[in-house]
Amino acid sequence: MRSLLLMLMLAASLPLAAAELILDLPGHSRRWSTAELLAHPQAQEIEIPADVSYKRPMRYRAVPMAALLQGVAPGDHIQAVATDGFAAELPAAPLLNSKGARAWLAVEAPDAPWPGLGKGGASAGPFYLVWTHPEAGRIGPEQWPFRVTRIAGLPPLAQRFPALLPAEDASPSVKAGFAQFQKHCMACHRLNRQGDAQFGPDLNVPNNPTEYFHEAFLRRYIRDPQSLRHWPQARMPAFSAQALSDSELEQLLAYLRHMAGRKVASR
Repeated sequence: MRSLLLMLMLAASLPLAAAELILDLPGHSRRWSTAELLAHPQAQEIEIPADVSYKRPMRYRAVPMAALLQGVAPGDHIQAVATDGFAAELPAAPLLNSKGARAWLAVEAPDAPWPGLGKGGASAGPFYLVWTHPEAGRIGPEQWPFRVTRIAGLPPLAQRFPALLPAEDASPSVKAGFAQFQKHCMACHRLNRQGDAQFGPDLNVPNNPTEYFHEAFLRRYIRDPQSLRHWPQARMPAFSAQALSDSELEQLLAYLRHMAGRKVASR
């Protein structure tokens, strides 16, 4: 028993192993090591006053995302995949900004690991997409993927996953809700068995949350999941009015109600 404890203590004292980030972009692919990213000519120390994941100020060595997304155009679509199956779907335009809300890839140095997330949890590393001045672009919590291992350029969601689309004659509110679903929900959830996320449940099959939640409780659940059902292991974040306004929340609910009538066949 004593030898096992000594081994665990020794392992905890060792530096983290260097990691590798896969960039799979239009026209080229590249693998970046931790050391290469830390030594990138545009890497610098940045301050994040209100880190979404750590819930406190953080300081990182980071590279501007625009410097890594070579050949990517503002109209392109980017996906950031994490080790736990989280797959953030991101329009390229905000990632390419050099002013206002600016995206950075924070890089965890093996000899200076970041704190763990939660009690006894792993850190947000090895790679974490963070934002300076996120309020300038209304950047939501799902646009801060951590433990990232791969960043890829992909066709738009509507082209990849047609079963997510509302009907052509759907109302403007429903169509706007589809945009809200892409921004806030698709990183964790699939719908109609389509999507790349492997993190949360499907939001339409076998049942849509608008079918089993009273609407007032569903609004409350989206705003603050822990206020409705306290669960220490819960991973769904709270969506404040700054990230998702009341009108945008209504659009999202309109889309979900609409899609409850457009289920794919159950298997």
